[in-house]
This record gives sequence, C-alpha cells and structure tokens, in this order.
Amino acid sequence: MIEGTEETVYEFSAPLLDGRTVSLGEYRGRVLLIVNTASKCGFTAQYSGLEELYRAYKGRGFEVLGFPCNQFGGQEPGSAGEIGAFCEKNYGVSFPIFAKIDVSGHGARRLYRFLKRSKPGILGIFGVGGIKWNFTKFLIDRKGRVVERFGPSRAPKALATTIERLLDSQ
Repeated sequence: MIEGTEETVYEFSAPLLDGRTVSLGEYRGRVLLIVNTASKCGFTAQYSGLEELYRAYKGRGFEVLGFPCNQFGGQEPGSAGEIGAFCEKNYGVSFPIFAKIDVSGHGARRLYRFLKRSKPGILGIFGVGGIKWNFTKFLIDRKGRVVERFGPSRAPKALATTIERLLDSQ
C-alpha cells in the first residue's frame, strides 16, 4: 500500500477453482459481495439467494465472489472440481467461485485479514472480529472499501436494499 492511500480489496488476488489467479482489481468500479461458502452447511441453500442477487444486479455493476472454506465443521471437504460441480448442479451458480481458503486463524488469506480488519463485526469491539461460520458476507462499494458485514444468518435477499443503495449512489 502506498503511504497516504486507503487500502482496498483491489490490492488482492486469489485463484479461481480452475487455478487461474484473478486480481480483484478486475472488479474495480463494481459493488462486490464477498462470501465464505460451504457445500455441506446449514446455510448452503443461500447459494440460491446469492445467485438471485447476482442475476438481478449484475447488469448494474454487482458481483458476488464466493470463497469456499473448510474451517467450520469440515463443511467444504470437496476438491475444486467437486465444489464447482456441486454449485452449478444444485444451485445454478454462475458467479465466480474461488479456490478453497482459510478465512480465520493464522492461515487466513490476506484478503480476509483485510476484510475482518475493515469490519470486525459485533465481537470486534472486544478485539475478536474473527469469522465464526460459513456464509459471512462482506459488502464492498465501488471504490473497493468494505462498507458492511453480515452474519451467516442474514439471508442474501435481505441485502437487496443495501446493494441497490450502493449501486445507485456511486
């Protein structure tokens, strides 16, 4: 990061399920919803809601970025191929799914360390701020700044008004 500038998600990159590394700078100027996902979680059905949001707002500059994670109850045990096939077959997922990552602890990806620093969540007031489960969501504005964090129980549909506000305001 250049001194005097604000850190944004555009400074990070990550591999997709197919192994191709993508710079998040490719999403510059778009509203992003970054979500840690899992195929065998009680919240897995949220893939449908995430896909609905993606299809509804993609034309207006919105992207959903899924990051599979196996840290919580071993709920994402599959290989990259298995994860991709599961998402497509069961939920028609067409938004980008990245390679499996750690989102908490010492092995957390730099992107997720940045997201948690930016919006530590309710427990962040006690210096904790870690991600506690799959389907934690971070909403990013068109300038690459983290503007909201939503817990796993917040249904994707409930984010529509906030997403529309960001899409309309920038």
